[in-house]
Order: sequence, then C-alpha cells, then structure tokens
Amino acid sequence: MTGDRRIWLWFMPVLVVLGLVFAVPVADVIRLSFSDATLLRPVTGYGLGGYRAAYGDSSLPAILRNTALFTLLSVISLQAVGLAIALLLMRGDRRGLWGMGLLRTIVLAAWVIPGIANGLIWQMLFSEAPFGAINSALRLIGLAPVAWLSDPANAMASAVIANVWQGAAFSMIVFYAARRAIDPVLYEAAALDGASAPAQLLFITLPQMRGAILVNTVLVTIQTLNTFDTILVLTGGGPGRATEVLSLNIFNRVFYSYDLGGGAALAVLLLAISMILTLVYLAILMRRGAR
Repeated sequence: MTGDRRIWLWFMPVLVVLGLVFAVPVADVIRLSFSDATLLRPVTGYGLGGYRAAYGDSSLPAILRNTALFTLLSVISLQAVGLAIALLLMRGDRRGLWGMGLLRTIVLAAWVIPGIANGLIWQMLFSEAPFGAINSALRLIGLAPVAWLSDPANAMASAVIANVWQGAAFSMIVFYAARRAIDPVLYEAAALDGASAPAQLLFITLPQMRGAILVNTVLVTIQTLNTFDTILVLTGGGPGRATEVLSLNIFNRVFYSYDLGGGAALAVLLLAISMILTLVYLAILMRRGAR
C-alpha cells in the first residue's frame, strides 16, 4: 500500500464523521426543499412547488436587499471594531496599562450572551419609552430622542449595532493573535526611520494581517448571514419588513406559516449565497498567498 493511500485511511474516520454531521443534514434540507412538507403533516409529494412559492414571493427582493445591507454593514463594522479593540489591547499590554484584562473580559462577555438575550438587552436600550436608556441619556445632554426601532432607516442601524456589539469579540481574538505574530523588529526599524503610528498601521500592521483579515471576513460573513435571533427579538423584522433578513424570513416561513418545504427552499438559497461568498473570499486569499 502506497503512502498516499495510507494517508486517506487515516482521514477516513474524520471524513465519515464530517459526512454524518454536516453532509446528511444539508442533503435532507435539499430533499425537503423539493417536497410539500409542512410542520403539520409529512411529505406527500415532491416537485418545484416550494421553490415557485418561495422564490415568487413579491417580498423576496426587499428581503435580499435587507440581507445584503445588514451583512455588509455588519462585516465592515465587525472588522473595524474588532481590529480597534485588538490594537488597543496590544498597546495596553505592551505598556502595562491597568484595565486591559477588564476590557478583554467585557468584550468576551458580550460574545457568550445568547442572541435572544442580546436582542432583549438592546431592545431595552433602544426603547423609545420614557425609560429607554439611550434616549434618556440623549435628553440629559439636551438632544432630541431618536426613533431607534420605529423608523425603518434607524431600525436597520440598530440591528447592526446590536449584532456588532455581540460579535466584535470574535474579530478581536483573530486580530489580536495575528498582531502578536508580527515580528517586533519591523516596528523597531520603522520607528528608527521616523514612521508615525498611522504609517506603521498602514504599511506594516494591515499588510501583515492581510490573511487574518480575509479569514475573519469569511467567518463573520457566514455568521452574519445566519443571524436571526437578535433581529427577531429586537425588531421582529420591522417596522414593516425594514429589517427582515433572509434567515429571519426562513424562520418565519417555517415556524409561523408552517411551510417546511418553502423554508427549506430558501435555506438552499442562503446556503448557495454563503458558499459563493466563501469561494470568492478563498479565491482572493489563495491569489494573494501565491504572490
């Protein structure tokens, strides 16, 4: 037996487990997407009826626009906030500043809070009632209250803020590890040449962390595309359908309309979008790695 075949034998248990855990559920969703199954009765036939009903829904274009906007704003904000916290922690650790451990703990605490609880927290903070925390703070400094959840434009921004608050810790961990791996000699040489802090960030830190940024982009994009629990509690997809993203629409279709086949058809669409974005990111990553 050649060495290559022995390697495949070593990988077989892992491949079998991955197949059972990931491939089988995906295959079952694809099967259900071609069925007329509901939550109230089993499959009685197969066809394209679920796809026609789900993809022919007049609200689908608006839901896809909401999904694209929510994902784009969240991914950009998650990268920026995570990078800023990671660099702040790195500088604080290097200078031995007090409070870095506390800051790290606070950020990580937000990450472990369930999405439902995260939505409840921000629903109370954004509340437009007299006891709403953020609007109360605005009144104290003489500013007018903001319709955080009842105005369609503000509601999307509120959903993004809640998502970023919870997810920034993951980006922070990725960027903190990547920043620590950069050779300090590069910064010492740049300091001797008189490079300013912004110049070091632009020409040393960001290029050296390019791989981490791309990998983090893949992961937070997939995470954001699947976010629905925070939005469900925070706005319920409203006002109207201003914050209804594709994952929330799938949840509503399955658990409120009992349309399991239609929900599975939309889940296939979400899976396809995730895979296409992942392949694009990986192609960029491999192209840059080959240089």
